[in-house]
This record gives sequence, C-alpha cells and structure tokens, in this order.
Amino acid sequence: MMLEHNQMAGLINRENDELFAMADTSRFTHCGDEVHLRGIVEFSNVCSRNCLYCGLRRDNSALPRYTMSTDEILFVVSNADRNGVRTIVLQSGENDDEQAGRLASTISAIKKEFDVAVTLCVGVKSSDCFRQWRQAGADRYLLKHETAAQALYEKLHPDSDLNGRLSTLGSLRALGYQIGSGCIIGLPTQTPGDLADDILLTRRLDIDMAAFGPFVPHPSTPLAAAPAGDIDVSLRFVAAARLALGPVHIPATTAFDAIAPDGRERALRCGANVIMANITPDRYRRLYTIYPSDRAANSVDRVKAILNRTERPLARDRGDSLKRREETKTCNVLQRV
Repeated sequence: MMLEHNQMAGLINRENDELFAMADTSRFTHCGDEVHLRGIVEFSNVCSRNCLYCGLRRDNSALPRYTMSTDEILFVVSNADRNGVRTIVLQSGENDDEQAGRLASTISAIKKEFDVAVTLCVGVKSSDCFRQWRQAGADRYLLKHETAAQALYEKLHPDSDLNGRLSTLGSLRALGYQIGSGCIIGLPTQTPGDLADDILLTRRLDIDMAAFGPFVPHPSTPLAAAPAGDIDVSLRFVAAARLALGPVHIPATTAFDAIAPDGRERALRCGANVIMANITPDRYRRLYTIYPSDRAANSVDRVKAILNRTERPLARDRGDSLKRREETKTCNVLQRV
C-alpha cells in the first residue's frame, strides 16, 4: 500500500479501529502466519559511542564491561540450534577497537558447525571489515538509523553521523548482505511527522528487515527522566509500517514488553512476523542493558509461549529476505563473495 507522508502521520497519531486488522491482513498476505525466531547473542557490551539514551554508552562508568569468547558463543549457539533457532544475531556495542579477524573467526566457526543464518549488529565499520565478515559467512546486517530527523539524530548521537550511517547500508547491500534498519518510537521531541519520515526512509532504503521499538529510558543516561514511548502509538507505528513496506520482516521487538507486559503479543497481531529470543548467558545478559527490562522474560521457552498464546506457528526455515528470494544465497565458508 503506497501510503504517503500525511496518511502515515495521521494513522500513527490517532485511534483507528481498522488499522490493526488491515496490517494483520497485509502481514498474512506478504509473510504468512509463521513467526521467525531469531536468537540474540549479546557477545560484548563494550561501546565507543556516547548516545544519550543507551545504557551501553561510553560514559556509563558504572557498567562492568565484557566480551564473550568464541567457545562461549559456540556453546550457546549449539543450545539454540537444538531449540529450533534458525538465525543467530551477533550483537554488541559499537566498539572501535573490535578486531575484525576475531569476529570473522567466530562467524566461520558458527557456519561450519550449524545450519543457521548469521546476522551482525555491531555498528558502522569499514568496508574491509564488512567484506571480511561476509566472506566468513555472515548473511545479514542490522544497522538501525534510529531517527530520520537530522537535528534530533545529531542531538542524541554526539559522535555519530546519520548520512554516514545511511551510506553504510548501501555498502552492505553491495557486498551481498540482506540488510535491516529501523528507528526508536517516542524519543523526546519526536513528532508524528518525524515518525512518518522514518517509515518513508525505510521504504527508500529498500531494506529486508525493519526493526522498530518504543523508547525506554535508562537511569544511567542523560535521558533518564524522559517519558517512555507510548504503547498505542508504537503499535500504530508498526501497523502503518507494515501497510507501507509490504514484504519486509518486522520483529515484535523486546522493547515492547519493556513498556507493556503483553507488548510483543500485541505487536504480532498488528503486523509483526518476527520475534527475538535472548540466548546470551545469564552472567552477561544482566550487563547488556541498552534499556531496563526483564531480561529473563526473553528466553526461547518464553518466546514459544507467546506464539502459543497468539496461535501463530514457529517457522522452520531461516527467514531470508521476502523481497529477493531468487537472489538469496546461503553464505558459508565454502562460498565466497
């Protein structure tokens, strides 16, 4: 559905009894009923950036830092594989000192032992890093633009550049990655028009996955006193995004449960077709605090319980791009790009 800016802003800003039903129908048309399960490994909370809303920010000196070893990562991936997880998301802070070769070795080891897709979410890096990781077997890359409003982006990200972030997505596409982006809903001073711009930007980027989540304030950041994103606005945003984007994977992100106990269930009923489970070991999981949440509530078993309550089946395939099925190829150590 080719929604224009004012139409999307209107849908996000006001109640619409038909909106969720329309989005759910669109989701079924483009994605079917199956929900794709992604297993997140938060392998390091070291970050070089100082974003005003994130608990991993460089200046949060109260946070003990960690980096998991390859053996630790392989152990949790093995358990996830036995539990039917077909995509592993390797996520960390945006660490300028991260050695590309170390992560490449981890990716290669995962792809050698397990029949899973590997998604990376480690921030803006050099083209050489992206190429090395792709050759090691990485299939997808998630790089959220956070907000399309230039002035707001600059205020919240004092040491990052929006245009550079967007151009990076093009570089990732050229290397053969399936790409994802997305934004935060309910940031301070953000307007319905800004949110409509976020949807339009994701449409222009021609992404394969769009990850949206409500703003959740963290007590160790400059935005500690800011109000959290509104659950109803956030759900309407997801619904409008589904109608505008069509065949794109949209996750019911964990941030929805951080502001409403049934947030992810509701997101699955208004356009989402992906859900995340946190498979990070407990001793590290409590230290990966982008925002406060009940980290234990995001286990594979809890996620499967959500699917049972929503009467949605768990997908058995990897959940590759819905747009480029004829182009999608499994990347592994035997197949170089």
